[in-house]
Formats: sequence, C-alpha cells, structure tokens
Amino acid sequence: MSSWKSLLLRIGDKSPEYGTSSDFKDHIETCFGAIRRELDHYGDEVLPFLLQCVEQLPHKTPLYGTLIGLINLENEDFVKKIVDQTHKSFQDALNTGNCHRIRILLRFLTTLMSSKVLLSTSLVVVFETLLSSAATTVDEEKGNPAWQARADFYISCILSCFPWGGAELVEQVPEELERVMVGVEAYLSIRRHTVDTGLSFFEDAGEVEKTLNEKDFLEDLWGRIQALSSDGWKVDSVPRPHLLFEAQLVAGKSHEFGSISCPEQPDSPSTPSGITYGKQKYDAELSYPQRIRRLNIFPSSKFEDLQPIDRFVVEEYLLDVLLFFNGCRKECASFMVGLPVPFRYEYLMAETIFSQLLMLPQPPFKPIYYTLVIIDLCKALPGAFPAVVAGAVRALFEKIADLDMECRIRLILWFSHHLSNFQFIWPWEEWAYVLELPKWAPQRVFVKEVLDREVRLSYWDKIKQSVENAPGLEELLPPKGGPNFKFSTEDDGEKNEQHALSAELYNMVKGRAAAREVISWLNETVIPKHGFDVSLVVIVQTLLDIGSKSFTHLITVLERYGQVISRICPDQDKQVLLISEVSSYWKNNTQMTAIAIDRMMGYRLISNLAIIRWIFSPENIEQYHTSDRPWEILRNALCKTYNRISDLRKEISSLKKDIVAAEEAVAKTQDELNAAESKLALVDGEPVMGENPVRVKRLKSYAEKAKEQEESIRDSLEAKEALLARALEENETLYLSLYKSFSSILTERLPVASSVQTLQDLKSINPTDTNAMDLEEEPAAMDMDNEDSRPEKSQVNGGTEHAYTVGENEQWCLTTLGYVKAFSRQYASEIWPHIEKLDAEVLLSEDAHPLFRKAVYSSLRRSMDSI
Repeated sequence: MSSWKSLLLRIGDKSPEYGTSSDFKDHIETCFGAIRRELDHYGDEVLPFLLQCVEQLPHKTPLYGTLIGLINLENEDFVKKIVDQTHKSFQDALNTGNCHRIRILLRFLTTLMSSKVLLSTSLVVVFETLLSSAATTVDEEKGNPAWQARADFYISCILSCFPWGGAELVEQVPEELERVMVGVEAYLSIRRHTVDTGLSFFEDAGEVEKTLNEKDFLEDLWGRIQALSSDGWKVDSVPRPHLLFEAQLVAGKSHEFGSISCPEQPDSPSTPSGITYGKQKYDAELSYPQRIRRLNIFPSSKFEDLQPIDRFVVEEYLLDVLLFFNGCRKECASFMVGLPVPFRYEYLMAETIFSQLLMLPQPPFKPIYYTLVIIDLCKALPGAFPAVVAGAVRALFEKIADLDMECRIRLILWFSHHLSNFQFIWPWEEWAYVLELPKWAPQRVFVKEVLDREVRLSYWDKIKQSVENAPGLEELLPPKGGPNFKFSTEDDGEKNEQHALSAELYNMVKGRAAAREVISWLNETVIPKHGFDVSLVVIVQTLLDIGSKSFTHLITVLERYGQVISRICPDQDKQVLLISEVSSYWKNNTQMTAIAIDRMMGYRLISNLAIIRWIFSPENIEQYHTSDRPWEILRNALCKTYNRISDLRKEISSLKKDIVAAEEAVAKTQDELNAAESKLALVDGEPVMGENPVRVKRLKSYAEKAKEQEESIRDSLEAKEALLARALEENETLYLSLYKSFSSILTERLPVASSVQTLQDLKSINPTDTNAMDLEEEPAAMDMDNEDSRPEKSQVNGGTEHAYTVGENEQWCLTTLGYVKAFSRQYASEIWPHIEKLDAEVLLSEDAHPLFRKAVYSSLRRSMDSI
C-alpha cells in the first residue's frame, strides 16, 4: 500500500506510520504533507480513497475534515471536487434510502463546515430540506404518516450532527440554528410517539403503560441535544482538531453545497384501513430501521461520569466500527478499544454490543460476529473487559424471566459459544441454587440449555468436569447415552419378527442394494404381512441406525434410500409418524434429532406442515416451557421454508436481469444482420443485395442463438414464477396451520380473558411465597456494586433465599406466548401478505384469546386500535 494511503488510513491511531506520536496535530500535518506532494500526480486516486476513508472510518471524520480544510488553502479546485462528489453521493443516498451513507455524509458535511470548507448557510439549507420533508411526511393531509420512520430518521440525522458542529453553528449562524431547533421541536409535537412493545428486550410489568410514558429514541436524542445546548455545546467525546489550525483555516474559501431534494413518500392507500396502514408502516420501518435500542444492563452508577450526549456519541462510534469492520473482527476490536475519547467506556461498550446481539427483530449482523468481537475484546483488555462481560451475564441472568424468548435463545447460544473459547470456565456454584427451583423456572431452564449447547460444542465428560464446583448441576446435563435403537441385537431383550426384518434390511443396505430393490422387498414381503405402520418403524429405525455414526453417514443414507422413506411415508399422517420415530431414536440427543429432521425436510421426505403437526402433538406440548427441543425443530422448519422462498425470489430477480441483457443481445445481433443484408456487394462481378454471404450466414446464426437464449431464459423465469406462486400458497397454509395450532392450545390453557389482561396478570396468579424474591421487581443483582460485579443475593431471615413464584401452567402460557411473538416478529414480512386471511380465520375469531392476539399484533408492530 502506498505511504500516503497508509497515512490516511491510520491517522489518529497509534501506528508505525506516525512513529511514537499520538498527537492529532502531528498526525494531520504529516498526512497533509504527504497528500500535498501526491495531488499533482495522483489526484484522481487521492479523491476517491479519501472519501472512502471518510465513509468507512466515520469516527475519524473531524480529522479528515481538518485535513481537507488544510488542502483547501492550497488547492481549492481539488476540494471543490470533494464537495461536488459528496453532494452527488449524498443525493444518491437519499434517492436509494441508504441510511448509513446519509447519516455519515451529513456528519462529514458538518465537519467540513467546522473547517471552513463549507458555508454554514449551505449546511443549514440541507437541514431545513430534511426537516421540511419530515414535517410533510407526518402531515395527515399532505403526507403519509405510515412513513414516519423515514421522517424520524431524517430528524435523527440532523440532531446527530450537532455534537460535531453545534458550537460552530451557534457561533456563525445562531439565528439559523435556532430556526432549525424550533423546527425540530415543532416536528416532535406533531409526530406520533413510537411504541414498540413487540421489539422490547424485556416483558416488564405494565409494559404498555411503561412504554407510553418512556421517551422513544428520537425524543431521547432531542433531550440529549437540549442538554448539550444548555451546556454551551461542549462535547468531551468529539475531538475538535480544526481548532488547532483555526488561524490558518479562516483564510480558506468556503464552498457552497448545491441544493438537494428528498424523495416523495409513497402515496397513502386509496382505501385506508388498519391493515393497509400497518403494511406501509412495516415497510417503512424495514427501510429506515432504528439504529439502536438501548439495553440497560448495568446500574446508572457505572455511567455517572458520562454526560448524556457522550453516551450517544460513543454509541455512534461503536456502531460505526461494528458496521464497517464486519468481517474484520480483529481490526474491529482494535478500533473499538482505541476510540478518540478521554474517558473509560468498557461498560458502555458491553451494553452496546449486547444491545446489537439481542436486537429485535434480528441483529444487524450474524450473532457469530458479535461473539468473535467480544472474545477479541476480552483478549485486548484482559484486565477490564472479561469482568464487565461477566457482570453483564450475571445481570441478564437475574432478569432472565422477563427477557424476550428470542433474546433468551440468542443469549444461550452466545454464552455457550463464548465459554467454549475460554475452556468452559465459569463459577457455576453461583447458580447452583437453580436446582432448588421448579423445573419450569426460566433460570433453571437457561442453565440447562447452556449446558446442552456446551456438550454440543465439546463432549459430555468435559462439561461434567467444568461444573465440578457445583456437582449438583450434573443433573441438568443432557443424557449421556447414544441412540435408542428399538431393534438392537446387542441387548438381551426378547427378539421378534421386527428384529429379523431390521436385520434383513441392514444386510441389504450393507450389500449396497439399490433403493428400488428395497422398495420391491417392502411391497412384496413386509407391507402385505406387517402393515404400513410396522414397516415404517422398521425402515426408519434401521436406516437411522445405519446413518448414526456421523452426519456424513446420515446424509449418505438419506441420499441413497430417500426413495424408500418416500414410499413408506406418502402422506402427512405417515410423515408425522416418521418424525416421531426420528425423535424416539435420538431421544438422548437433541442436536441429532434437529439435524435429521432438517435434512429430511431438505430432501422433501417430510413437509413443514407435518413438522407443525408433530410440534403440536401432546408429547411435545408438555415440554414447551422446560426444553428448547421442539422450538429448535420448529425454528429450523420455518427458516428453511423462508430460505426456499427467498432463494426463488433472488433467482427470479436474476432471471429478469438476464432477460433484459438477452433482449439487448437479440436487438444488437438483429441490427447487425439487417445492416449486413441491406448493403450491396459484388458476387461474380454482379451487384447483389447483402454483404459476403458467409458473414451474413454467420450473423443469422448469432441472431438465432440469441433468440433461443432469450426464449430459454423466459421459460426458466416462467417456471420459477410458477414455483414461487405455489410456494406462497403453501406458505399461507403453513402460517394458518401454525397460528390455528397456537390459538387452540393457548385457549385451552390460558385463564378466561376477563381475569387476565396483561402478562403481569398472568404472572400474578397464585403466588406461592410472598417472602421469596419477587423477580418482577428489579433485583439486587442489577445494582452490582460489589467489586467483582457478582450479584448480591436477596437476604431473607438471615439466609439467602431463591424462589420462583409463577405456577407451571402460567409459565407454560408465558413461554408459548413468547415464542408466538418471536416467530411472528421474525417472519413478519411473510405474514403480512396473508394478514387478512389470518385475521378472518384466527386472530379475530371469537376463540382467539386477547393475549394471543396481542402477542401477534405487537410483533407485527400493528396497533390494537386497528381491530
């Protein structure tokens, strides 16, 4: 890499490029000297690379702004190109709805204004354009309030610039700044307060009322900006290197930033209704998502030295680094620990990462990314960050009963994986008390599921050894035994005809008999004598046993003898029996049960509807609140169905692009052919129409091939569209079946609607011990004032007491409702197209319990007022 590129990349960092100096002024002067020398020869390379650095290292924006200000003193034309290119990029970002680019470029423009590169009035015009668009959008008559998410985003972009340039704006254009602030305040007065109970991390007592009274993200940011204004626009967390060169920068020419235009919001539906409004609102929130939902893990005492605006700025830094270094975990961790702030921020860093890992409906990146970043941060800050992470785990564990089910599963998966990278070391004795809790208590279930996932990542004896300080927890480990083969020849039990059939099939497979031979044996020998059900048990159990040695063995068996299973399981009833046999064979191994069923669905041996029927069978319903086993299988089935439809949509989109290219190719070859045929040429001394016959023949061949290629692509597109239409019909059937099943079982177990209106009402039924620690109140663990961040247990009658006061049936209902929310939230985009039918047949039926309806509606971010 060229030296000037390294200097641009590493400006502000402790790096060899800048020697031992960490002074911003030295860095900027060194980098400026290198860039100035390169501009005459490599100006066309410097400009795009500099703007790339600005966009992908936004925590260094003030440094780049100051650097450009110095360049502006000597090369105004180059800087004018930067301003013009930024204008083009900003307008493109507005047109395409590229949220990250809009936000970062607006911050960049603010730092250019601070460095005298951009006229402050030009920046104010940009703010007012965004403000005007936002106000129009939420206007009931002129706009479309369903798209408030975009309006809120524009306002948040304006407010988020003030920490980087508020002091300069109030100094240079105080009246214009005041006008913008008044405009923001006016906007906040006409917009709707955002209530996102379906996206909350915790199911707190009085959740709706609490959310209504709390500030939403934009109101909170406005409050922080007002506090910043009252404090004279002083921000410790934002470096202001332009002040080091203020005497020089004032001599530079300030450039104008051309006008911008915001895209029009989609038209309001011609026939407004709760459903059409809800669909548009959901689309808007998908396009302009809220960047962070704060997860308050630690007590406020951990942040008492932090100003309100500093929290926002550091969160911006951290989120930017996570965004642009996705895939470069070590670089990400390195930048996260070296932010340009004068205070420690380990607790805030942990909260921000966990808020992203547990964000609903899904995290911005795959959870494994955050796992790796946390691991690298623990290694980068061994004396500080591991204790902070441990404190976060303990605090979340104390609140696990209130944590959303999707967040709970993610926390289990993260924690087990995290421990696997640190030799599975954890002070389990702190949590040994969960053995005293009922089997359905969320804390006990959490420990059980973490241990199960650890066994998957290691082996049973290793995990048993890891809990030796709390030997009682061995009770929560998954069974150690292997497969449960019904026709094993190793035990001394009584053998019958089914054992003989199994042995015969085993020998056929061992002899590499073809699938058709096995099917003939079934049709002629087994089914006529023993019937379908017995034949199914023998076939499935034996083939699973043959494939039990490894995942590869299982795949080989399914690929080679999948036709045999299809023959014995031709309909949904038989597929349900097939799944039951898989579950029976692997009853001691949840992971292999899930893998086998998932693979069978992949080979189309079982349908998603059969899986749903099995999930809602009595054997599974009874373990909804004590095990993740059935839920993991349901998650896999819904995920695979969603992925199939997504793949079809991607293929159709690609084919449509191919058709456009093919049409252009046909037109081009036809034009060439027509041009060749229209020319005069001499053949045997006589003038004839057309060029050389050989060339004309070749062009005809090209034209025919291009036409055939276009027709082939059109045929493929038609086939894919037919598959997608069929898949969407099946999807409607799937979700109708799923929600009817949920509604039915919940109606059976939930108390009558008149007695429970909220989840808190449900939790309050039949409290068993008024002296026990009430998990609905904020526990002492959240205080965590002790030095090693370990929670302090509640003291009752001089001793430590733990209890869980929610009854088993109530916990079953809470857990099941939690999964209703989780699935509805995750697959909302697939559910919305079928919402009318779901409303008519399930959600608005007389049998649907209000708590069930509320769980679905809140997850879809749909107002209950739309009923």
